[in-house]
Formats: sequence, C-alpha cells, structure tokens
Amino acid sequence: MNVITSAPTPLSIADLDTINDSPKTKRVLLLKPRGFCAGVVRAVDIVKIALDTFGAPIYVRKEIVHNSYVVNDLAEKGAIFVNELDEVPEGARVIYSAHGVSPAVRADAKARGLKVIDATCPLVTKVHVEAIKFAKQGYSLVLVGHRDHEEVEGTQGEAPDVTQVVSTLEEVDALVVPDPEKVAYLTQTTLSLDEAKYMIEALKKKFPNIHGPHAQDICYATENRQVAVKNVAHGADLVLVVGSKNSSNSNRLVEVSKNLDTNSYLIDTADAINPEWLDGVNTVAVTAGASAPEVLVKDVVEYLQGMGYGDVNEVEVMPENVRFGLPPEIVQAIASAPRV
Repeated sequence: MNVITSAPTPLSIADLDTINDSPKTKRVLLLKPRGFCAGVVRAVDIVKIALDTFGAPIYVRKEIVHNSYVVNDLAEKGAIFVNELDEVPEGARVIYSAHGVSPAVRADAKARGLKVIDATCPLVTKVHVEAIKFAKQGYSLVLVGHRDHEEVEGTQGEAPDVTQVVSTLEEVDALVVPDPEKVAYLTQTTLSLDEAKYMIEALKKKFPNIHGPHAQDICYATENRQVAVKNVAHGADLVLVVGSKNSSNSNRLVEVSKNLDTNSYLIDTADAINPEWLDGVNTVAVTAGASAPEVLVKDVVEYLQGMGYGDVNEVEVMPENVRFGLPPEIVQAIASAPRV
C-alpha cells in the first residue's frame, strides 16, 4: 500500500549509479518493499474486526505488533494491552500478539475461561511446529535468537526442557548437549540474514550432523526488506528506518545499512529526525520495518521534502504479494454478524 500524496518517480536498481554520477541533487530513495508485512496486516485486522464485531474492550496480550503508533491507535479504539493474562478478567476475550505464545500461556487462558483469538503470524507458527517435531524426535534444540524477545519466549516454551537459546558465537562455542549427534536448530524469524548465516555456520562446525528446518525460518518480509537495503544503501548517504525501538526486524535494517558503511538511524516518527543528520547529505534512503505503517513513511518523506529533498524516487527491489487468511474465530464472527 502506498499513501505518499505526490506519486514518487519509479527508479530501477540499475539507475542508482547513474543518478550518483549526476550533479548533486537532494533526493529521497523510497525503498520497496517496506513497511507492513502480511503477518502484521493480519494481526492488526484481527484486532480491528474483533472490536467492530464484539465491541470494546478487547484485551491483547503484549503489543499486537512492535510499533508504538499502531498500539496507541488500537488502544484509542478500545483495545486494552496487558503484559500477562492475570490482568484479563476471567471469561473475557483476549488476542494473542503476532509474536506467538507458549503452551503455558495457552493453558493459563483455558484455566481462566478466556475467549481466545490467536493472531500469531503463520510463519511464527511454522517455527513452533518445527520445535515440537524436533523435540518429539529426541533432538536437543538450539534456538538462534534474542532471548528477551516475545517470539523466542513462545518458541522456547514449546520444548523448554530441551531448548537452549543462543545469541552470540561465544554462546554457540559454550553449548553443551546430551548427544552431539542428536541436535537441531531453529531461528527467530526476524534476525539479520548475515547474523543467522554466521550463527548457523558456527553450529554446523560445532555439530557437523546438526539438523535444521527444511526452509529457513527468517520470514520473507524480514529478508526482502534487508535485501532492499543491501541493494540501495551504496547509493545513499543516509538510511532512515521507520520503526519502533523494540522492533527486531527494524533494528536489523539499521544494522544492515551500517555494516555496508552507510550511516543509518531508527526513527519512530518524522519528529525523531535530527536535522544535523542531514548535514552534507544529498541522498536519503527511507525504508520501514515490517510493523511500521505507511502513514509514518509519508510523514518522513514530507519532512525531507520540506528540508529541500525535492526528488522522491521509489526503488522497487522485488515484488511482494503475500497474504494470510484470518483465524477461524474471526471468520466465524464475520459470518455470524447480522447483515445490514
């Protein structure tokens, strides 16, 4: 979805070197794909439909997605965000966030008689299913990810007795498992591609017979946004990533840019831009994490235009047309709603 008011001029990857050789013009390179992924669209839609169908309040465990603008907007509409289920009245309706939950949370919800709507991203559910499969087959499980992230907590909770979380190469080196010939690995869906590559290589070196998922766990949207930055960063003096500080995939976009020696900052909104960042900068690339709405990107572009960056070029690195269906609880609610 694109809500930039004045349509940006399309630009191909091949054109980047050409504009860099042209006289210095202040311009914005608007990366595509950017912003909301299919899992985020689905999760936000679930909350909105639940509010419209069942009425407020609707409780949501944790932030539905890691973006303060989205969370505040839904709170204004009647969603109540809680950290744990004991904050939800017995028998009330609660939505699980896109990051997923552990079986212990599901058991707690059942014991409290809560009406559950599951907004877990299907790609996170895939990792949960893999964890259950490996555990049932007797593997020790290594989960590559950030242990304080909700997604990692949920995945680890599927097989807590056999799962170890590793975040650094040093932690891989220190791993001890009952049987080095019976080890499997999974990854958090929002890791840096390079970070995951190095960690998996280290695991394979330590455990030559380690098993992994049939397809990588890093989600398509995380990969696509990182690939877009990799393709465009060399043609920019600065990369601005729209996203909240607790958004893992947004932070990884900043890291990807910096690893390519292009300065980059994570900003929640246009108000967070420091004008000093633009000193001596002719080309600003703008992207957004998978949980950041397009309206915030629009505000950033308009700010930059006000600072003299008159040329706005949209660089589409690859098409992205993924869609996820709604959970049965929401489908049934829509079907049973009275016809107007």
